[in-house]
Amino acid sequence: MMRLFAYLFAALLALPAMAESFPGDWSHKTKINLDTTASGVELKNGVIAVPVAVRLHTGNFTFAEAKPDGSDLRVAAADGKTPLKFHVESYDATNELAVLWVQLPKLSANAKNDAFWLYWGNAKAEAVDGKGSYDPAQALVLHFSEADGPKDVSGGNNVAKAKQVTLGAVGPLGGAASFDGKSEIAFAASPSLRVIAANGFTMTAWIKPADVNGGTLFSQVDGARRLSVGLAGGTLSLSVNGKEMRAQAPLQVGAWQHVAVSIGGGKATLFVNGAEAGTVDAPVADMGGDVAIGSGYRGDLDEVTVASTARSADYIKALYGSQQPDGALLSFGEGDEGGGESVSYFSILLGAVTIDGWVVIGILIVMGVISFAVMVGKARFLSRVRKGNAAFLERFKEAPEALLTPGTSEVHALAAAEEVRHSPIYRLYAIGLHEIKHRFENQAKAGREKSLSAAALDSVRAAMDAAMVREGQRINSQIVLLTIAISGGPFLGLLGTVVGVMITFAAIAAAGDVNVNSIAPGIAAALVATVAGLGVAIPALFGYNWLAAQIKNATADTQVFADEFLTKAAELHSR
Repeated sequence: MMRLFAYLFAALLALPAMAESFPGDWSHKTKINLDTTASGVELKNGVIAVPVAVRLHTGNFTFAEAKPDGSDLRVAAADGKTPLKFHVESYDATNELAVLWVQLPKLSANAKNDAFWLYWGNAKAEAVDGKGSYDPAQALVLHFSEADGPKDVSGGNNVAKAKQVTLGAVGPLGGAASFDGKSEIAFAASPSLRVIAANGFTMTAWIKPADVNGGTLFSQVDGARRLSVGLAGGTLSLSVNGKEMRAQAPLQVGAWQHVAVSIGGGKATLFVNGAEAGTVDAPVADMGGDVAIGSGYRGDLDEVTVASTARSADYIKALYGSQQPDGALLSFGEGDEGGGESVSYFSILLGAVTIDGWVVIGILIVMGVISFAVMVGKARFLSRVRKGNAAFLERFKEAPEALLTPGTSEVHALAAAEEVRHSPIYRLYAIGLHEIKHRFENQAKAGREKSLSAAALDSVRAAMDAAMVREGQRINSQIVLLTIAISGGPFLGLLGTVVGVMITFAAIAAAGDVNVNSIAPGIAAALVATVAGLGVAIPALFGYNWLAAQIKNATADTQVFADEFLTKAAELHSR
């Protein structure tokens, strides 16, 4: 748990730096599109982080525009700015061939719009450190493109001891190694190569066998425990502590084929050319021990990888899809001069928002629309109230005595006036005048002089107080919707962010990838929900405070008039 929080903290610290624009000194760039809907590559289960191979040749790259050693190559995310981890396996400017490995923070299922950018053309650029091109779960990676012997380029830094292995063969990804049945590449036991049953195990390789009926591609022995991947009976085989299982798809002699084995949860899945070729029970126990590559194998090997986690079927498909010649996963798109803007950050963030995040954002959008409608409607209503009150008070000040006497021409003219129709003070005045008129009518029937007693004034005050309460309710109606948006919006946004972060870490745990480039997009997308919540709450807060001030003024004017009405009525009609 502490390591998890440490990764999150490091990712958050790195976000400001990652938000910086990609350097503008690069004169050329090209867009590399990703299509995970292609036949043979189609992913099924969502987003994964995966290293992909990028082949450069005369058809998609102008080598004359780059430095002779390729040290000015850079890779950026779809926004054209965020640097991605990568390393160069081989760069041959003379023959115009190169292979790059790029660690993609995400590869979405059923997507045709994902992409990243390749930059080149900067004479001042220095070669970048390729560390981090693989996630920490990657324990061993052999490219076989080195002239001085096979080297582990993963973070495991395992030291190879090659025996009778010949380098220089042409593989699907550049250089390859040739084995004659007596060759072997050995690695001493190390923490990175240790198999942890709870985490799982994955081994992948490109093979061009001269014999499909024997030979070991990978083996590890720890006392009585043994794990090996090899060829038997014309197909891929897996042996766990003496129990052998074979893939259902046959292998071909003399042809390059991609094979993989993934073990996790007590099950082992074998893959041939990216497709599942059988699943069997394979209870693997924790084990260490020395590792051997190619013992007894006859043929060529390329791109051997070992991971201390169970890679998913989508991961294996993506590896195969990017590594096979003329694969459909990667395609080169438009390019232009300079390192200018390509895609906005907002489009990248919105594209990474998960379904649960969109549900929360949808609710917040509805809340925002309702809040906006309430603020606009209430502002227009209060504007009419203010104008109506001002018009009534102006006319009342001109003839207060006439307007406090029922039946006068001024009273009839005021009742017919359109400008006071929206005034709550006028409605309050009309109720008070009606109460006075009612008492005068009763006194006239009884033959008494028209006047207001103290009890009558109290009755008029009670009627006007009740009217003020109703007017207050009318003025304050729907304001509660703004308070809901103010208090509920940030909490809904926080809920979306927390769920998004949880899903991000779950995906990281499944993929075994904990580098910043894999964490940052998920966290940044999760924060969109919080931004949406604040985007609803902040305007609602400003609108609520302004409306509350207007309502307070209107209510105060009504209370002042009620006191003035009763005082003048008492002076005019009391005896």
